[in-house]
Amino acid sequence: MLNSLYEKAIAKRGFIHDIDSKTDVESQLEYKWFDREILESNCDYSIAAGDGSFNKKKFLTTNFCAVGAESIIYDGKIKKIDDSDIFDISHISFLDELLSNYMSIYELKCALRAIKDYDVDYYMIDGSILGDLQNAFPRGAKLPAKLKNNLDDILLSEFERRLSIRKYGLVFPEIRDTLNLVEFPKHENSNKFEEYNLHLANVEKLILLKEILQYRKRIIAISKTSSDNELFGWNIPDIAFLDKFTKKQGMSLIKHRQVHENAAFPYFNDFFKSITFTVFYIRLQDNKNVLKVELPYKASKEEVFELIKKINDLSVQGYPYLLNKAHNDVVITDKNIKELLKIAKIYETTNREVMSW
Repeated sequence: MLNSLYEKAIAKRGFIHDIDSKTDVESQLEYKWFDREILESNCDYSIAAGDGSFNKKKFLTTNFCAVGAESIIYDGKIKKIDDSDIFDISHISFLDELLSNYMSIYELKCALRAIKDYDVDYYMIDGSILGDLQNAFPRGAKLPAKLKNNLDDILLSEFERRLSIRKYGLVFPEIRDTLNLVEFPKHENSNKFEEYNLHLANVEKLILLKEILQYRKRIIAISKTSSDNELFGWNIPDIAFLDKFTKKQGMSLIKHRQVHENAAFPYFNDFFKSITFTVFYIRLQDNKNVLKVELPYKASKEEVFELIKKINDLSVQGYPYLLNKAHNDVVITDKNIKELLKIAKIYETTNREVMSW
């Protein structure tokens, strides 16, 4: 079989097409990318950053899943906040989407604690808030009819009440059971049960997003990768175009965007669609990667220029040090999963052991 794949690879040589050599790259970059020296800020401020991670081990009857998040605060000293848990989840097609929602909840709760408890001036989020809002509705499973009929003010009030008390963990399981939102015993159809969990976790995530956006002037969302191609309109991401054709420290044209009109939200629809995002790309150091930056408010050029200086202050090798540290601290490796399984004394076969005989 491998020989056949090698032949296919030879046949596909060059199938990922480069940009046409006839393309006038300079004219594409003109007025959209500006080589400029990025200085450091001389202001005093506190800043924090956060990231999350999840990993899983598949067994014959279930999935062993670990999810966590961490925030790192710098106000002259390094401080940390974290939240995590382990889950036993059945075999479902939308497992990654479910775990991603759990991770987002932990990330947002850590971020809110950093902002509220430590009163940080700025908080850097790894990823895209605009992207999360553009794809706010779960795709892996249909919204159960009983839950759809209960997406009302009573459910919202119960979420908000419990979230005001609980700074850690997930609150939706308590709400699900207290309000009897599942219409059958969970052991009868575990897949259906997880469909409820997916949509309820999404509601919890949206409520937390709405809360953190009350502090929008403090939020800086930074992405290392992005599929967005609105700046240049090519069939490759803008970030890839800039990585290929620019090398110097600098920044892109600043764009202002809003959530797509067709985006659907079970709650806070008008609020989310009223937010104007400021979007731009930066390179903090010559020959390093381009980063995408989103600010969840309409920022002026002067505000953007000053903020870039602050992002640059604590950056190493062209990337914010606190974000990099949070990522390295929180990542859950396969080795970590094995260690957790050993501690939990879980030894069920995955059936792959048979294949190694």
